[in-house]
Amino acid sequence: MRVVSWNIHWGCGKDGRIRIHAIIDVLRKLNPDVICLQEVAANHPELEGSATASQFKQLGGALGGYHMIEHAPSEIYRNNLPRQFGNILLSKYRITQAQRHMLPWPAAPEHPPGMPRGMIETVLDAPGGKLRLLTTHLEYYSPPQRRAQVARIRELHAEACARAAIYQPETTLDPPFQLGFRPGSAIYCGDFNFTPDGEDYRALTAPPADGALALLDAWKVRHGDMARAPTAGLHGYPWPARADCYDYFFVTEDLAPRIAEVNVQSETAASDHQPIVLDLA
Repeated sequence: MRVVSWNIHWGCGKDGRIRIHAIIDVLRKLNPDVICLQEVAANHPELEGSATASQFKQLGGALGGYHMIEHAPSEIYRNNLPRQFGNILLSKYRITQAQRHMLPWPAAPEHPPGMPRGMIETVLDAPGGKLRLLTTHLEYYSPPQRRAQVARIRELHAEACARAAIYQPETTLDPPFQLGFRPGSAIYCGDFNFTPDGEDYRALTAPPADGALALLDAWKVRHGDMARAPTAGLHGYPWPARADCYDYFFVTEDLAPRIAEVNVQSETAASDHQPIVLDLA
């Protein structure tokens, strides 16, 4: 099972031009089973390169064979047209459930207002059994907002683990109540906008106090103390000031033995972030 996570920067390269086809070409070469993308835009002419097209439709149409779940936490209307900015999850595996979580966005007067953030959660019929796969893009400019979002992710994870221990599919219920099995086993990925030495990283990976499955950094599980490959700051982009890691895969402890590889695709300059790839045996 191969999963790719990538903040695509709405397809805008360092020359200020949008080339969604370059993003699609990289993804096709990587040939993942599941694709998780952040910073997908629609009807945003003011973004660098003028992101007027619906990239949700472009990506969904070009990547045939995948089922797409989209979530645009930022949806602002102008002339009755939605200007959207958010995330996509595309899967070759059967999706049995999907939830779109809005993450906390508390007022933080001492910081820029930021924008709404969300997380896509799916249950997949994957090799080895059902698992949850979630992708998100956390706040960058406001540490208090990002801290609240990390806390909410841990709450949602604890809730899922607790429900998995209690509830089983019940086909005699009315259809909206037929949730099916939602396992504790999970992969969380995306642009978390914190570095490995940061407080928020430590908060997300702290041992659970509620019986939930622990969340482990897949890079550390696979590579130990080996220097971490940066996921941003390459190829001459103005941000960030130095190359560092902002994008991750976190897996529940039961999936750790299945991690075959975790790597960063450093070659492409199609975005100001690099694709990260997780292979599960």
